[in-house]
Amino acid sequence: MMEIYLDNGATTKPFEEVIDKMCKILKQDYGNPSSLHKKGIDAEKHVTESKDIFSKILKVNSKEIYFTSGGTESNNLAILGVANAYKRSGKHIITTSMEHSSVKNTIINLEDNEYEITVLPVNSEGLINLDELKESIRKDTILVSIMHVNNEIGSVMPIKEIGKLIKEVNKETIFHVDAIQSFGKFNIYPQKWNIDLLSISGHKFHAPKGIGVIYINNNIKISPIIFGGYQQNGIRSGTENIPGIVAITYAAKIMYDNLDDNVQYLYKLKKYLAEKLVDEIPEVFINGMNVNKGAPNILSIRFNNIRGEVLLHSLEEKQIYVSTGSACSSNKPSKSGPLQSIGLTNEEALSTIRFSFSINNTIEELNKCVEEIKKVVPMLRKFVRH
Repeated sequence: MMEIYLDNGATTKPFEEVIDKMCKILKQDYGNPSSLHKKGIDAEKHVTESKDIFSKILKVNSKEIYFTSGGTESNNLAILGVANAYKRSGKHIITTSMEHSSVKNTIINLEDNEYEITVLPVNSEGLINLDELKESIRKDTILVSIMHVNNEIGSVMPIKEIGKLIKEVNKETIFHVDAIQSFGKFNIYPQKWNIDLLSISGHKFHAPKGIGVIYINNNIKISPIIFGGYQQNGIRSGTENIPGIVAITYAAKIMYDNLDDNVQYLYKLKKYLAEKLVDEIPEVFINGMNVNKGAPNILSIRFNNIRGEVLLHSLEEKQIYVSTGSACSSNKPSKSGPLQSIGLTNEEALSTIRFSFSINNTIEELNKCVEEIKKVVPMLRKFVRH
C-alpha cells in the first residue's frame, strides 16, 4: 500500500542527502568545537561555515546567526531574552491571536509576571489590521511578536509592511518574527524588513528534529535563557550540535538553491487538491486565505458534518497521514486558536483537516487521497446523522 504523507506542517522527512551529511559528521567530525586540538577545530569549522550560509540566505551578518535546539527554544529566547533585557524600558508586548503555543504560552507567562500584553485580533483570512497595530504601539512597547505564516491555516502576514510600520511609530520597539513555517518557502530579509529577531526550525524543511536557528540583530540586547560554558557568545550556551547544524544548513541550502521551482510546485499541489476536494465532494470549504494568497504548503479544509479526527483516523487506515491542526496542541480537544480567531464555530473547527505538502509529494498521491476521501466521507456523514 502506498504511504501518503501530507502532514509536513508538523514535520518533514529529512532529505537523504541531509541524512548522509549528518552521518558523516557523526562518524568523522565528532570533536567538541570548543576543544583546541584538530578534532575540535574541524568541528568548529562546520559552525562557521553554517553561519556563513545562513547569513547569505538571510542577507545578514554571520555573527547574527545562532543555533538552538529548535523553534520553541528560538521563540522562547527571542521573547524572554528581550523581556528580561529591556524591562526597565517598558513592559508592554504586542502579539496576535494566531500565534503558535511556543509564543503564546511564553507571553502568557510574562503576563503572569506583570507584563502588559496586547493581543491583536485577525480577520477571516487570518490577518491583523495594520491601523490597530499602529494604535497599539506605545512608548513602553518593547516587543512586537508576530508569526509570518500560520501553521494551521497558512495565512501570510505582511511582515515587510509590519516591520516598517513598527519602526515608524517607535524605532526602539523590537520586532520578532516566528518564521518557522515560512523559512524554506519564502525569501526573508530581516534587515530590509526591520526584523530584529527571527526564529527558524529545521524539521519543517527536511532537516532533523532538535535543531533550530535564531537571527539576532547585533544592535539589540538579549538576555540568555540557558547558562553554561559561554558558547555562541553566551547567548546560547551548551556544546553545539554539530551534526544538527550541518544538517539544517544543508537542508536550507537545498531549499533556497531551488526556491522558485519548489514554491511553484507546492502551489501546484495545493491548488490541485483544493479544487478536487471542493469540486468533487459536497459541503467542503477552504478555511482562511484564497489558495493563491496563502502559504504554498498549507491547506486547511473543513468537511461539514464530519469530525476531523474521525476522518483523520479513517485515512490513517489507508496510510494517508494528515492532521486536524497543530501537532503541538493535538492533545487538546478544544478548537484551535487560529480557527477560532478567523470566526469558525466550534463544529466547523472540529470538522477541519489540515493538508500540508512537501516537494516530495506527487499529483498521483493527491489523486489517491481524494479517491479515499470520496469513499469514506458519505459513510462518515451517514453515521454522524444517525
